[in-house]
Amino acid sequence: MSRFLDRYIQRKALGRWQRAIQHADHAALSMLRRQRDDARQLRGQLEQMIQKADGRLVQPLIGSTQFAKPLGTDWSWRPDLWRVPLARRGLASASRKARLDTQVTLFHDCPLAEIAMQQVRNRHDKDLAPFSLSLEVFDFQGSFLSLSIELPVDAARQLTRQHLIRAHAIISAERPTITFARLNVQHGPNTEQVLRELDPAMPEIAVDFDLAHLHVNERRIEKLWLDLIIDQPAMNRIVLRDLTFCRHHRADL
Repeated sequence: MSRFLDRYIQRKALGRWQRAIQHADHAALSMLRRQRDDARQLRGQLEQMIQKADGRLVQPLIGSTQFAKPLGTDWSWRPDLWRVPLARRGLASASRKARLDTQVTLFHDCPLAEIAMQQVRNRHDKDLAPFSLSLEVFDFQGSFLSLSIELPVDAARQLTRQHLIRAHAIISAERPTITFARLNVQHGPNTEQVLRELDPAMPEIAVDFDLAHLHVNERRIEKLWLDLIIDQPAMNRIVLRDLTFCRHHRADL
């Protein structure tokens, strides 16, 4: 009964505003002023409702951790920037060490700092990540620009040289650019690195970092992080639509 009444009231209210629009050209100014004020107040409430509804209804859902994982995966992760709204959504004129949250930091040595970063909501049906990271670079006179993603401590727990660390990224750019992915494994005072080049012709790419050839002390592995190094970033807009990680065992030979 209450749902029927709500719909009846909604139809009456909608009809009232339709009639107001039809007669707005000839309405008394006092009435028009009052209707305008009422409409502005109503618009504020409606926009808030639309924003809240979009946050819950627009796919993909906020907080999603769903993505494809290879057989034998024992750990997986999507960083917060691609999963939940951040308190600080963006940066303009990013400094040489610009941190968006505790997991993602931008590094560069360009004196101009004509670099902007922004977390953007994904709204396409094919998107699995709720958010993207947009990186806009204008005049760039530095020698390097990299995005560092610190993996959680769970990634290093019980990690062995029999593991592969997979990074999966979906990247789009206004101008094709070469990007390098470098996995860093800290064990005690030492750090081992594995470098892979990402093909700019492939917007969606997964790379496996093989730990078998690294001289690491498995019992002392403390920390892992990934550096995405962007070559010649000037005058380009690069959107990292998704970034995920997983850990799986090498197949038995």
